[in-house]
Amino acid sequence: MMNLSEIKDGFVVTAFWEARDGEEDAVAAILSRFAPKAQQEPGVVMFVVHRSRTEPGKFFFYEVFKNEDAFGAHQQTEHFKTLVAGEALPKLAKRERGQFAVLR
Repeated sequence: MMNLSEIKDGFVVTAFWEARDGEEDAVAAILSRFAPKAQQEPGVVMFVVHRSRTEPGKFFFYEVFKNEDAFGAHQQTEHFKTLVAGEALPKLAKRERGQFAVLR
């Protein structure tokens, strides 16, 4: 992962996921396999997935990319296509994403 001071056009994505009933642990297991791979991508500055302590079916992602192109490349990786699009998304009841710029 890069350092925040190394980015000029930082692109931040937040995501909120809610697993379907009974799929909470399966989604957590998928994300535990996915996050380390995402963290190693060249355009990733920070990639952290959080699980709610009080509602274990809810997940919050905080992702910082070098730029918007790096985010696009992230979505084209094999691990994104397989683990997120292929395995995790069908297990979700809800998915929300926001996109932000790093303020300078």
